Amino acid sequence: MTDALSHLLASRDWLMADGATGTNLFNIGLSSGEAPELWNTDRPDAIRALYRGAVQAGSDIFLTNSFGGNAARLKLHDAHTRVGELNRVAAELGREVADTAGRPVVVAGSMGPTGEIMEPMGPLSFASAVEIFHEQAEALKAGGADILWVETISAADEYKAAAEAARLADMPWCGTMSFDTAGRTMMGLTAADLVELVERLAWKPVAFGANCGVGASDLLRTVLGFAAAGSERPIIAKGNAGIPKYHDGHIHYDGTPELMADYAVLARDCGARIIGGCCGTTPDHLRAMRTALETRPTGPRPSLDEIAARLGGFSSASDGTGDSDSPDRPRRRRRG
Repeated sequence: MTDALSHLLASRDWLMADGATGTNLFNIGLSSGEAPELWNTDRPDAIRALYRGAVQAGSDIFLTNSFGGNAARLKLHDAHTRVGELNRVAAELGREVADTAGRPVVVAGSMGPTGEIMEPMGPLSFASAVEIFHEQAEALKAGGADILWVETISAADEYKAAAEAARLADMPWCGTMSFDTAGRTMMGLTAADLVELVERLAWKPVAFGANCGVGASDLLRTVLGFAAAGSERPIIAKGNAGIPKYHDGHIHYDGTPELMADYAVLARDCGARIIGGCCGTTPDHLRAMRTALETRPTGPRPSLDEIAARLGGFSSASDGTGDSDSPDRPRRRRRG
């Protein structure tokens, strides 16, 4: 274990990741439709403040402002020729904040989906996806990221392409999918499918898991699915702060710091070792999560009923496998 994240995992039972990027930037002036990655060069102090907010709230890991920093996504903003610059600066700003934190903090280079549909259903070839991810990975590496953090993926081939890009860049990586469609990813993968996929990869992630999705309850049901599949690899839980509500022209998430504190403890008890927030999660939520993780004792694995009682009901009757009554029971894995 030579990478910074593996060193921390070896010394701690759990680690806390950061919260939302978009939500926190919208709160300080990012406009709808504006590429957050452009702020890396246009408003670097705001990005430093974003990172610093997570660290000061107790995060052991924070993600760089580079989620949409690949050429396919930046092309929508006529910035596809700036992939190297925008990702390198995102990581450099993160390195600056982490190195002055006074404790070990991991800079994770965020890599979101390309936004394209892969062959044969869409136009994006596997080789092109690898090339897109590799360009971004090399820039994040050059900027000083400790690890690559692939997130919100829905397709198996795109996950594999990101893994290959990490291998080409000789970088450790983590990878999460979003299980936002009745317990499955948009492209139909279940929690057990992701476990099987991860174990087949030649360049395996340091940790894997779920992010975003529908709400905290659904995400923890997915985490229980990971644990039931038997993987010994560290699991990531990065759930939204409640459910989005649209009012006054903006999307707001209804999850309170108290709810996210309960979520963090339940995530740990479900088997997650890296616990953070996604959309709607602010430093206030993170502070409550950190306090809860530090002060509340580890408990037994919660039932679905307990999760629903603490965090709210599930968005679908099943986790996508047709085995909704018992996520702890071994289940047949789909072959992809």
